[in-house]
Amino acid sequence: MADVTSPDAARRTREREARRAFVAAALKDPGMVAAVLPSSGQLAEALAAVVPTTVAPIVAELGPGTGVVSGRILDRLSAGGRHLAVDLNPSMVAYLRRVHPELDVVEGDARHLVEILQERGIDHLDAVVSGLPWAVFPDSLQHDILTAVCEALTPEGAFTTFAYLHGLPLAAARRFRARLEAMFAETTISRPVWRNVPPAVVYVCRTPR
Repeated sequence: MADVTSPDAARRTREREARRAFVAAALKDPGMVAAVLPSSGQLAEALAAVVPTTVAPIVAELGPGTGVVSGRILDRLSAGGRHLAVDLNPSMVAYLRRVHPELDVVEGDARHLVEILQERGIDHLDAVVSGLPWAVFPDSLQHDILTAVCEALTPEGAFTTFAYLHGLPLAAARRFRARLEAMFAETTISRPVWRNVPPAVVYVCRTPR
């Protein structure tokens, strides 16, 4: 008989609850929830892989939603590390504060990331993990958020986000990738994460310009 108290069982329980919370938020305010479903565990693992596992890193997560990726970040975070989660959706913020009380959850705009950090006495980030729906953002908003990310990251810092596979051929997706390549010295794209709905790829960006 499976041990329902094991970490894997607890994670599966959290992720089932996250799916229910996601659907409720999407029905309440579909304009603020652009994804079809929360990120899968496989996509969450790929996004969180840039989080350092040593030296007490400081990590910001943009658009954490129901916290599927948050849980994977916390699994990697070493003792003394800090995890700041920034989301505009008040329903998601309330949910995340309840299920992950160990997080510093901020109801705020990712464009103001630097100011949010300053309010908390944080002068740098070692990693930024994004679940934001870039495809629905105008170019100006993408630019403003990525500029804030680059200002907040250390020179050795890393930024990761994702895009849905079916959208990659579109002009907007090509412009977004070009923007990443212009703002970071190194931008790589993962193999498709097929076990996500829809399938996705992960951008890993290092050395902000």
